[in-house]
Amino acid sequence: MPRRTDAERAAGPRAARRRPHRAWSVAAVTFLTLIGAAGFASLPGLLIDPLHAEFHWSRGTIGLAVSVNLALYGLTAPFAAALMDRFGIRRVVAAALTVIAAGAGLTVFMTASWQLVLLWGVLVGLGSGSMALAFAATVTHRWFTARRGLVTGILTAAGASGQLVFLPLLSLLVQRYGWRPAAVTVALAALAVVPLVWLLLRDHPADVGVTPYGAAEFVPKPPPQRGAARRAVGALLSAARTGPFWLLAGTFAICGATTNGLVKTHFVPAAHDHGMPMTAAASLLAVIGVFDIAGTIGSGWLTDRFNTRRLLAVYYGLRGLSLLVLPLLLADTVHPPMVFFIVFYGLDWVATVPPTLALCRAHYGDDSAIVFGWVLAAHQVGAALIAFLGGLARDAFGTYDPVWYASGALCAVAALMALVLRDRGAAGRG
Repeated sequence: MPRRTDAERAAGPRAARRRPHRAWSVAAVTFLTLIGAAGFASLPGLLIDPLHAEFHWSRGTIGLAVSVNLALYGLTAPFAAALMDRFGIRRVVAAALTVIAAGAGLTVFMTASWQLVLLWGVLVGLGSGSMALAFAATVTHRWFTARRGLVTGILTAAGASGQLVFLPLLSLLVQRYGWRPAAVTVALAALAVVPLVWLLLRDHPADVGVTPYGAAEFVPKPPPQRGAARRAVGALLSAARTGPFWLLAGTFAICGATTNGLVKTHFVPAAHDHGMPMTAAASLLAVIGVFDIAGTIGSGWLTDRFNTRRLLAVYYGLRGLSLLVLPLLLADTVHPPMVFFIVFYGLDWVATVPPTLALCRAHYGDDSAIVFGWVLAAHQVGAALIAFLGGLARDAFGTYDPVWYASGALCAVAALMALVLRDRGAAGRG
């Protein structure tokens, strides 16, 4: 698309009344891309029992592959943000989706546990870490000056929307046809999004001659940033000398431990231990995704208006309380108290992302996307530890109850850490 002339930019207010700002279409493409890629995050919890039954691998071994996936997802994120600055969003995201498809598709041929670790752990972990929240943070930072909290909430909710789409379908495939058709479905869904990214996504507002949404002046596109790895490590070393980084990383590690690592990975097998059918348990996870959309978008709205530290403390405190009562609610059928837990927990699932990202922006400015990538790495390391330790605990104790209680206590620690964070400028309001 040709660049706009000065006269066209001067007529911007009139054009804005005729059609939505281009930033919203970029956000819509990003949202659809994240939905299409969400299948890889929906499948691990459904694989534990089928792989255990077919290959007789322990739950700890399967949990190891999931933990490698989660850890690489997080550790790749800061480098992915720097790579997007160097090569552009489209190229990095298209390559990442292709790697995800390869890793998920090749699992149908595996015969040994190390192949699960390599394919699902390493390949899918690297691919998923090259987009996800780092992708959303980069798009938001480049295309939006106003409404960043709201847009962050919407894009974060894309994962939950994808979970809503994929979980019932994948659980039905696993139950009726086995786990292999489900893995192939994930691979095809990731590949299907690649043309959408390549044709419709743009790296920067200057590429189409517009200003970022809410900006008063035209922002030239910065030159490609070379030395992606050096920049990512430099941002980490600089941020690590500040207290807010460690508090944000610590709280987000607990966030990952109590969501992706615990509930997304172990809720279905835990419910199955109590006699609940896999499809029913997976449907409950999908319902979490429904309310996660509302909770995350609502959190983005609140982040634009209220003190972010206090929001985080409230989110972690409520999550901890819900996890402490969950062992009392698990049964062979879905009953009203369990439905209440699903609704309550779903509203809180990733509501922590918008205020955490707002605090990163307030403290770290232009490096905020990369710093948030490192904070996300802590999130995924926490998730990886619980995914692995949860499987070990189930093997050792025959129940997941100790893991639920320990995770509830960790949330209380995260709430206290959030209150210790100091405000800086707009971070107090979001």
